[in-house]
Amino acid sequence: MVLYFSGLNPMPRRPQLFRVAIDTGGTFTDCVWTDATGRLRILKVFSTPADPSQAIVEALSKIDGQGELVLLHGTTVGTNTLLERKGARTALITTAGFEDALEIGRQARPKLYDFFFDRVEPLVPRDLRFGIDERTASGGEILAAPLPADLKSLASRVAAQQPESLAISLLFSFANPKNELAIAQALKPLGVPLSISHQILPEFREYERTSTVVINSYLQPVMQRYLENLETRYRGDLTGNVSAGAHPRIFVMQSSGGITALAAAAREPVRTVLSGPAGGVVGAAARARASGFPRIIAFDMGGTSTDVSLVEGAITTASHAEVAGFSVGVPMLDIHTVGAGGGSLARFDAAGVLRVGPESAGADPGPICYGRGTQPTVTDANLLLGRLQATRFLGGEFTLDLDRTRRITREWLKQQGSALTLEKFAAGVVRVVNATMEKAIRVVSIERGRDPRDFALVAFGGAGGLHACALAEALSIPHVIVPALPGALSALGILVSDVVKDYSRTVLWRASNKLPQARLAQEFGALQKRAAKDFQEEAWQGKVQHQRSVDIRYRGQGYELNLPLTRYLLKEFEQEHHRRYGYSHPTREVELVTLRLRAVVKSPPLKAISDRADETAHVGTAAPGRPGRAALGRLAPATAAVLFDGKKYETRIYFRENLKSGKKYFGPAIVTEYSATTVVPPGKRVHVDQANNLVVN
Repeated sequence: MVLYFSGLNPMPRRPQLFRVAIDTGGTFTDCVWTDATGRLRILKVFSTPADPSQAIVEALSKIDGQGELVLLHGTTVGTNTLLERKGARTALITTAGFEDALEIGRQARPKLYDFFFDRVEPLVPRDLRFGIDERTASGGEILAAPLPADLKSLASRVAAQQPESLAISLLFSFANPKNELAIAQALKPLGVPLSISHQILPEFREYERTSTVVINSYLQPVMQRYLENLETRYRGDLTGNVSAGAHPRIFVMQSSGGITALAAAAREPVRTVLSGPAGGVVGAAARARASGFPRIIAFDMGGTSTDVSLVEGAITTASHAEVAGFSVGVPMLDIHTVGAGGGSLARFDAAGVLRVGPESAGADPGPICYGRGTQPTVTDANLLLGRLQATRFLGGEFTLDLDRTRRITREWLKQQGSALTLEKFAAGVVRVVNATMEKAIRVVSIERGRDPRDFALVAFGGAGGLHACALAEALSIPHVIVPALPGALSALGILVSDVVKDYSRTVLWRASNKLPQARLAQEFGALQKRAAKDFQEEAWQGKVQHQRSVDIRYRGQGYELNLPLTRYLLKEFEQEHHRRYGYSHPTREVELVTLRLRAVVKSPPLKAISDRADETAHVGTAAPGRPGRAALGRLAPATAAVLFDGKKYETRIYFRENLKSGKKYFGPAIVTEYSATTVVPPGKRVHVDQANNLVVN
């Protein structure tokens, strides 16, 4: 990322650099940037799932900016490739006898009582898993090196299968990578991308490490093609007033909440599988802090899914997660995702019970009210209830088709044999999808020992504000915050994200009464040298901040707690263990398992984020459809009949730019803006605070 701020230039300083953050979602592609006057601006266009780069270039061609453009990108390519299983033909090379570890996994049943549950098939089939005779001891001693003849035979057998990428994961390679390097050298002539476990995840637990390196290998050719295609389009097809320059510079959001260079993202795409949602958590935390709320539950409801995450002060990462049923061991923000979004499809199951999602109408054909869909969605339900205003969608630049929605939904209900009225059906859809999202919030709060009453709910995404108040009431959450630019907050989070690189190493050290300070200093020093080398190779400049942490457990336990490294680590572990599990063992031996280092180059805050809403501008949309009314910021408040809990209320309709800072407004009310709509139920009150956030009490 090339910034015009001092201390963050990865290449020699050039004048008039212009940053645009773009988040590709299932329905919309969101763009956020600052113009020449420092104002935040926003653009939403319909996504192009077949080729996401098409929507990006289309959006960039509509942006009027001065100087050399730098693109910061949050992408769902990795996630969608995993979900759709459309990755590369991948071969796995591992220690002989461990070829099936990837398939055996942890033998944990995700659904304990579901006798018809089908396990997720591994990404590498049995005929593409190759074992080789070698062995490294747990302490790093090479017990058996691969023989030259075996390496030659391996290369021949692998080549015969014509893989598109290779994953290498040997037993205990994190302790000594010598054998992995020898195998990588032997397979290098095959000319396909290599993913090597000690480089991607030098940690113990061979299943998780192997799964992670396989995912990286599975995604690598796909991500490389996508980023190369984007770079080519970015260089050759871009029109308008922004110059892409001779050397296009594209930077990618990681799942850990920081950006990285394009080459690094192409080399380790496993770090980008939650790229877009991570930007939303970063943006939500930043906006909530500006309003004095350090403890939040981020609630991002988009077109196809809802992402929720709990933040207590600083954003933290989890060292292991599961995505699409696969174990991922690289640092990721702790985000829980459910298939509930504005485009989620409604249906009746075989028993006649109303279901919503996880299937989605996506960007094509989209909801009925967009003009092409034929099956009702959550967006259609909100329109039928009056919560979405047809002429104020996307700032009035795209008119929702209410008549078409009524007609097609009524016909669809008849086909389903349902006698429900449109209003009762729409209310039922909203209740069902709310129940799904409420359960997701419980997963990241109550199920982890957190009381949601101690947090504020930060609602964003295009549909977040429509459902946030109902969810907050169900969970007794006292405050709902709808930040500025809610429908593009993930892109805004990407715009303000730091440059981040994560490193780790498993050590398995015992500690009784004191920490092994000398050994810790030595190992963290080695990780810091590696970080300095990586920053130097990518030409980043500026002060690098190091955040050290340790995975720690009682000896004999199977899982660890991650805590910041301080002089009082052992005592703090006892306290955290007691808080998390309700007990501790002060006399029991402790084990330091994995050392973790996060290297960060800070991105300065953008002054424009805290500007008044009437100083924030947008530039229309590329969405097809009938033109709507423009210049809604000049319109006086209106009223409409809106259904709440089965009863119609005469409801005030406000345009967000017209709300006065500090003034209290009372529900029922609907606040519309370019990127989202916020519903304030009867009995609630809302105001715009000093940080330009909507706060509902």
